[in-house]
Amino acid sequence: MDIDPSTTKYLISARLSTDGIVEKPDIVGAIFGQTEGLLGDELDLRDLQKSGRIGRIEVEVSASKGKSEGLVYVPSSLDQVETAILASSLETIDRVGPCKARINIEKIEDVRVSKRNKIVERAKQLLNELLKQSKVSGIDLADSVRQSVQIEEVVHYGKERLPAGPNIENSDAIIVLEGRSDVLNLLKYGIKNVIAVEGTNVPQTIVDLSREKVVTAFVDGDRGGELILRELLQVAEIDYVARAPAGQEVEELTQKQIVKCLRNKVGADQFAEMLNIPSPHGKNGQKEGRRDEEREQRRRPEDDRGRHGREREQRQPARPQEEPPAKRFSPEQVRYKGVLEDLGNTSKAKILNASGNVLKEVHVSTLADTLKESGEGITAVVLDGIITQRILDIAVEKNISTVVGVKLGNIAKLPTNVEVLTKEDLS
Repeated sequence: MDIDPSTTKYLISARLSTDGIVEKPDIVGAIFGQTEGLLGDELDLRDLQKSGRIGRIEVEVSASKGKSEGLVYVPSSLDQVETAILASSLETIDRVGPCKARINIEKIEDVRVSKRNKIVERAKQLLNELLKQSKVSGIDLADSVRQSVQIEEVVHYGKERLPAGPNIENSDAIIVLEGRSDVLNLLKYGIKNVIAVEGTNVPQTIVDLSREKVVTAFVDGDRGGELILRELLQVAEIDYVARAPAGQEVEELTQKQIVKCLRNKVGADQFAEMLNIPSPHGKNGQKEGRRDEEREQRRRPEDDRGRHGREREQRQPARPQEEPPAKRFSPEQVRYKGVLEDLGNTSKAKILNASGNVLKEVHVSTLADTLKESGEGITAVVLDGIITQRILDIAVEKNISTVVGVKLGNIAKLPTNVEVLTKEDLS
């Protein structure tokens, strides 16, 4: 239905039904004929239509089973009161042609309000489209710039031309990743001391770098990541291990997730022990082995005095060796020894209070986070794993007096206010 927007303020909608078959001209004629003189000269429909205060009357009618039904629309530019009077006058029509008829006013619609609502809805749509375009274009622009910078920053390192960050040569510590996509993702967040192995066969370049630098292996949280870790731990000198959350890949992690994973890294020896992965080439072991070899080489050019001295020692009768005195353990140490034996080969840890009661039992891999989130009341921690610097730092922070583990890891600073016991100390 077409309405003249320049003349219409209100739209009267009426429903019509007749007992016989009627057509549009019959309905329009009945409206004009039966309302003529009813409302006085001021509201005469013919005069109002001639003056443009009433628009063209539109009728939609259909016939079925000998009856007709339809809708009547009367556009009005009168005021609200006059429009309401005119609408109510339509309900007085009781015949259309020879047929009985009934007209009921369904509503009087303020066309301006409807237009405003349409304007608001359309404006919302247009604004949303505009915001989407702006956001997408902004993201595209940022991504394109970032991507170009990333591509420029990626270097090919070593004889295998492995994808790496620009700081891989000069950094004392590096992060070993699985593939080029992982390198790009870390470069995106400003981490530039990265290099990828590009497959499960660890390149010689990675092995050589691991002998010189502190290496963190950062892999996906799936079966493929574990396979690469097994290979790395056996052929390279890995110091720390970080993994993406279970089922996720490093290339899809956000900056916050990457930082969290790297912060929660564990010692390579501890990780290998947790998963029963053989680690014969641990960095610390090799480094110490090389130092022992150097010390041995320095000892070889012996002087005569040293050699004759040993000959004299060999000629002297051997003295009976004295047995070392038996160790004495405090009641608390005896308790910790029992707890450690109970945890044997479980890779779990028990958190104890002052009474020796177990507050929590967790996996070693989640122990650090559990301790950081725990409140007061923890006196001791016993773990079936390696005591790391991070565990000791948290123990100091949480006023935990005793930490017991299988053995001591690479500890840079041993706290004075925490009793540190290993399996060997308690045997």
